[in-house]
Formats: sequence, C-alpha cells, structure tokens
Amino acid sequence: QLQLVESEGGLVQPGGSLTLSCGASRLRDYAIGWFRQAPGKEREGVSYISSSGLTTNYVDSVKGRFTISRDNVKNTVYLQMNSLKPEDTGVYYCAAALVAGTPLRAYEYKFWGQGTQVTVSS
Repeated sequence: QLQLVESEGGLVQPGGSLTLSCGASRLRDYAIGWFRQAPGKEREGVSYISSSGLTTNYVDSVKGRFTISRDNVKNTVYLQMNSLKPEDTGVYYCAAALVAGTPLRAYEYKFWGQGTQVTVSS
C-alpha cells in the first residue's frame, strides 16, 4: 500500500504562484500524475512525470505555466504552478502508477492522495 501525502493548497490571486508537493515512501518506483477536479466538472489530468523524471507531459491549458518535477532521494514530486488563473481552481490530487501513459488516464493510477484545494480568486 502506498500512502500519498499532499501539501496544503490555498487561496492565490490571479497571476500568482503556488507549489504543491506529493510524498510517499518508495515514490521513486512510480510514475506520478496530478489531476484536478473543479466543482461540477469531471476530473482532469493535469501533468505526468515518469518514475525516472525523464518524461513529463502537460494538458494544453497549463503548458508554459506549470512545471512538474521530482526528487527521488526525497521521494517527493512537485507541481509548480505559475500565472494561475481562476479556471485553475479545483481540488488537486496526486496519484501513483507503476505503469502509465499519456494522456493521463485516471484508471491507470492505483494510489491517490487525499486531495488539496487550490482556489484562484481576487
């Protein structure tokens, strides 16, 4: 069993930045996806990073603004979010999979974090 622990989200003004983290023991063995769900909308895959960190992927709406990275010594994955927009608001989840591809597909991820709220508003 892999327990993913996400950092706290928060309230950010439009144009602001926030970095989320996701940690767990043995995280280095897993590909990680970040998903988000806005009220009344389906869960959306946001970003992916392979277990090695060599491959990353982003949904078009966040390309150039979000950066996913990982530190396999610390067993932690980060999602740096810049130039945040109100439409980035939602509950963000990190998820782990031994094998996963792109685009992100939620059913490929076996382990999920508890979710953290990110609100972008003035």
